[in-house]
Amino acid sequence: MQRPKTRRSLAKAACLAGITALALASTGCTRLRTHQGYIGDETLIQAVQVGVDNKQSVQATLGRPTFVGQFDQNDWYYYGRDSRQLAFSEPKAVAQSVFHVRFDSAGNVAAVNRSGLEKIAKISPEGDKTPTLGRERGFFEEFFGNIGAVGAPGAGGGGGPQ
Repeated sequence: MQRPKTRRSLAKAACLAGITALALASTGCTRLRTHQGYIGDETLIQAVQVGVDNKQSVQATLGRPTFVGQFDQNDWYYYGRDSRQLAFSEPKAVAQSVFHVRFDSAGNVAAVNRSGLEKIAKISPEGDKTPTLGRERGFFEEFFGNIGAVGAPGAGGGGGPQ
């Protein structure tokens, strides 16, 4: 027979173990916050002016761009995004900033554009199979469809005279 004091200590240990397990399980469901890309200062971004600044002054003010235009080296982009994610779910963008600086051929600022979350496109794939155009063939047509085609002239089988 156990003493009441021992039962009480076992109950406290079980309760403590349950609370610890609950705390560890709940940490797996915390919301993750991430930032990717450029962290810009609003005052510095507004300091870039059309017709006044050039490539050197923009780089001195804002730093190197996140990326340069692929087709035109006179397009500089400063990109940043904040996202949140719960456990294993897909990350969701909560804030985005795209600062686009276009330079003319002399290297002076020709245009400044800003955009945000409105530029995010949601791409939804249709399924796990790519739809193909053409004739729908069944199992037996696929299986028996090549009978007689091997070695036939024009079929690429090499059945012609040597």
